Amino acid sequence: MIVGTDLRRLACAGLLALLAACTTAKLEDTQAPPVGGATNEAAPGFENVAPGSEEDFILNVGRRVFFNKGSAELDSVARTTLDAQAAWLQKYPSWLIKLQGFADDGGSAQVALSQKRADAVMSYLAAGGVSANRMWAKGYGKDREVRDCPQKACQVQNRRVVSNLRNERDS
Repeated sequence: MIVGTDLRRLACAGLLALLAACTTAKLEDTQAPPVGGATNEAAPGFENVAPGSEEDFILNVGRRVFFNKGSAELDSVARTTLDAQAAWLQKYPSWLIKLQGFADDGGSAQVALSQKRADAVMSYLAAGGVSANRMWAKGYGKDREVRDCPQKACQVQNRRVVSNLRNERDS
């Protein structure tokens, strides 16, 4: 004969089996299609990014360059990104570009540094063939932080210039 404790155990086991069946079915229904893994294969959801679009610029060229603390000097990684930006902007001349400079510390000196960073990027792009009439640069200092953190490892995210596009036709 089944007693109260045995009945509860049996009911719990049945409930767990039912939940496991429901969970398995739901996981199978919501799994994303597999990615083939080829290096140049579009990521799921980004297959239809039009060449020359803002999404194309962001995903395939890159819109951020980073700086060392207290510096407005472009390193080799920044120059590589900016070379790609210059080539893209020459290929798609209807785009204007606003260069927004940032720093990781506050104060007027950091606003000046962030402006120097934006100006350095603008000068580099101009030297790469992008018309100065298509660009403008503004330093924001510590405003619009990516992360507010005391660790040096994440502060570098705030020492940047972001290239934002605007289509000339929308002006």
